Amino acid sequence: MPTTADIKNGVTIKFNNQLCTIVEFQHVKPGKGGAFVRTKMRSVSTGRILDNTFRSGEKIEIIRLESRDMQYLYQEGESFVFMDQENFEQVQVPTEVVGDSKNFLKEGEVAEIQFHAETPLNITLPFFLEFEIVECEPGVKGDTVSNVTKPATLETGAIVQVPLFVEQGEWIRVDTRTSAYMERVKK
Repeated sequence: MPTTADIKNGVTIKFNNQLCTIVEFQHVKPGKGGAFVRTKMRSVSTGRILDNTFRSGEKIEIIRLESRDMQYLYQEGESFVFMDQENFEQVQVPTEVVGDSKNFLKEGEVAEIQFHAETPLNITLPFFLEFEIVECEPGVKGDTVSNVTKPATLETGAIVQVPLFVEQGEWIRVDTRTSAYMERVKK
């Protein structure tokens, strides 16, 4: 059975009857007393961050998750419908699982979905995606103080801060992890 020595970032374990993914961990060996592992875990179901300290060598239950690349098709009520790229099976993923990724979902976009016993647990979009700006105020000429930004609405409805020189109708690359503007893209 796995022990705390098997803890790594990104590993999913069963903790207090819920699935948690290790966000960060630190192995501590104090001068006095036994070693221990201090962890920060994200609950897969609620998204809350949990802090816990395990004794060194304590047994843990590691959960194996299956990852599949799936194509986003459409939103149906309170869930999002994805299609498996290999067998064309459609899966409904609840809004809670999709989370903030819904701001960057476009029809036809491929995302990685993690499953545990055929239940979708987590969705990961590609780190960088390209979007068209559908609404954006024009930049004021001469207002060139460094790092001045303005809000821009993307084709998905998400609002991203962009530099003043970016105009409506242009395409930009966005970091989906931080919702940050990266660069303009020629289309």
